[in-house]
Amino acid sequence: MIRALTGFATRHAWKVIALWGVLAVGLGLLGPVLMPRVTQSQTGDFLPKTYDSAAALRIAEDNFGARPDAVTVTVLVARTDGAKLGAADQKKIEDGAAKLAKRRVQMPRKEDEPDFLVKDHSQTPRIAPAATAPDRSFALLTVELTGNPSEEGVQGVYRNFRDGARTEFAEMGMRTGFTGSLAQLSDTLEANKTAMTIGGALIMGLIVLLNVLVFRSVLAAVLPLLAVTFIGAAASGVVAGAAELTGLKLDANTPSLISVVLLGIGVDYLLFLLFRFREHLRARPDQAAREAAAEVSGRVGTAITSAALTIVAAFATLGVASFGQFRALGPAIALAVLVMLLGSLTLMPALLAACGRKMFWPSRTLRSRPREGFAAQYGRLVARRPLAVLAASVALLGTLAAGMIGLRMDYSPGEDSSTPAAATAAEIARALPAGVSDPTTVYLVAKDGSALDAGRFDGLAKALSGVEGVGQVAPAVLSGDHRAARIDVSLNVDSQSDRARALASGPVRAAVAAHAPVGTVGHVGGTAAIFADVADAVDHDLAAVFPVAAGLIALILLLLLRSLLAPVVLMLAVGLGFAATLGAATLLFQHGLDRPGVNFTLPLVLFLFVVALGTDYNILITDRLREEMAHPGPARAAVARAVRHTAPAVAAAGVILAGSFATLVATPGSEQMAFSLTVGILLSALVLSLAVVPAVAALLGRTLWWPLRPTPPRTTPTAARPVPPPTPAPDHLATR
Repeated sequence: MIRALTGFATRHAWKVIALWGVLAVGLGLLGPVLMPRVTQSQTGDFLPKTYDSAAALRIAEDNFGARPDAVTVTVLVARTDGAKLGAADQKKIEDGAAKLAKRRVQMPRKEDEPDFLVKDHSQTPRIAPAATAPDRSFALLTVELTGNPSEEGVQGVYRNFRDGARTEFAEMGMRTGFTGSLAQLSDTLEANKTAMTIGGALIMGLIVLLNVLVFRSVLAAVLPLLAVTFIGAAASGVVAGAAELTGLKLDANTPSLISVVLLGIGVDYLLFLLFRFREHLRARPDQAAREAAAEVSGRVGTAITSAALTIVAAFATLGVASFGQFRALGPAIALAVLVMLLGSLTLMPALLAACGRKMFWPSRTLRSRPREGFAAQYGRLVARRPLAVLAASVALLGTLAAGMIGLRMDYSPGEDSSTPAAATAAEIARALPAGVSDPTTVYLVAKDGSALDAGRFDGLAKALSGVEGVGQVAPAVLSGDHRAARIDVSLNVDSQSDRARALASGPVRAAVAAHAPVGTVGHVGGTAAIFADVADAVDHDLAAVFPVAAGLIALILLLLLRSLLAPVVLMLAVGLGFAATLGAATLLFQHGLDRPGVNFTLPLVLFLFVVALGTDYNILITDRLREEMAHPGPARAAVARAVRHTAPAVAAAGVILAGSFATLVATPGSEQMAFSLTVGILLSALVLSLAVVPAVAALLGRTLWWPLRPTPPRTTPTAARPVPPPTPAPDHLATR
């Protein structure tokens, strides 16, 4: 089937290229329209309904009119001269808030932006007084906006509101500060805008530069980016359309993560094809380029398909996760990778067939004998001293893996403390409990659905006030129909900290369970409680997803390699690579930078990315090892040939994919993931695939393929013509 697909693409190259152009434009326009409709950013919305904080969210929405897409901004208002607020100042603040609450905030629009591509987030905010500092140094207002904070339109609305509020209060002699998740994100994005732009340009430049150095060709340098851009645009539309049809809600960061993944693996797959295509044309100078493209695409297409299906299988296992953020991420990436696989088997072979030998113009490497380079020397080293190479590699990986000792999970968002929003939050915390702007809220309802009396909850409020770590407790507030009650609890610590999570899930919930009036049931909500429940959900998912993903990957390797021993070797290798990567992250962030721990999503996402994407390179080198060992001769000579021909492709692909992930460092809150994925891919490509796997193959020889023996690769009649003996000089990164 794979050969039939790649053969069709090479026979009808221009038609296939035109079809992908149409799909890229059509689906590329559909993606931005649908993506805002299928993404959500509230962490609590991803929790199963059985969790306590999820039940609290339902009561807040049903009985207190809380909007599920609401995002709260806390506004600090103080006198510019630093004096205490008087009665006249309080009246000015109330009047200013009333004016702002009646003013519709417009979303910024670009002049050349079509209306049908943009969702209008213009809105009138809800504004209410929140608190006044005990020393009357400032007053707080809560501003409720709606929308996904990660959307540019919502951020634009916030910035317009912020600027309008500053102007309004400045005319009264007041200064303002803004904090909250939306304010923090907006400030961070503004501070990192230049870095994000430069990061994107650098990775594009890296891809072009590497391809120029490797192939000395204009087309080979540019086509990978164009092809991946076409396929990525189509994949984005497919994912958004599928989410819209199925009702699946994606995390706000999923689109950017998909883009990075597709860029990396798409360029990887095209590089695999280009290296093999050049090698094939050198060995068969008289063969028609279209026939060569068909044969190479069919041969490499098998390895690419297995590699892509490994990624799909790994991420598809997230469908069994209980935490909705994981459950949505898995199918989204799996579907996007399937689209990239389809493009790799159709568009990329079509490009090879259409360009032919011109793909490598103006380089003359097809007509000249390449000089021996580092890849050949390294291949002979691995074949000659496999035990030493293996020992050195295992020592490096084991040292990094030891960093996992004392590993802790961090559920805080890891926000930038240098932003104006962080400075405002710190100013508030100096005068009021740190959690006053984001309280932990207790919701209570009668078990029989009857009306409630606020006075019944005085005992519970008193018990909550006695909990160590609670700063203040507000009186109980009843819903409009008196069917539910709400008690706001302000903690003395930041609501997004690990300490707040422990308080909400421990003493606060215990107090509610012990002191809720007879006949009522209470649920604890708010940011701290949500993160506590997320911790439980993630722990459950780690135990469920890891073995399922590992089993599916092992099954795919078993079917591809048709061996019992080789899949075991590869799984042990990627397992050690995962441990080394997580250990490196722990060493840097937890032990080196003294963070509370590593981000709670890191182990699961890292396991899937490093194991699935790292297996790509293992599959490529192992497939070539089997092919070379199918020929007569010593097994170690076959290992040297396999490394010689495969090392340049794996090294270039690994560096490009690692560079793609490195650009995530400019995305707020993604520093740990950017570092870990970059290190993980480099270890997978340069250490596991180019050292551990070939060293083990050299030690075990053809026993690696037990119980079967490698068989020569299937070739087409055209390709069966006599082939010149291989030259001792291999492909390498510096070939001219």
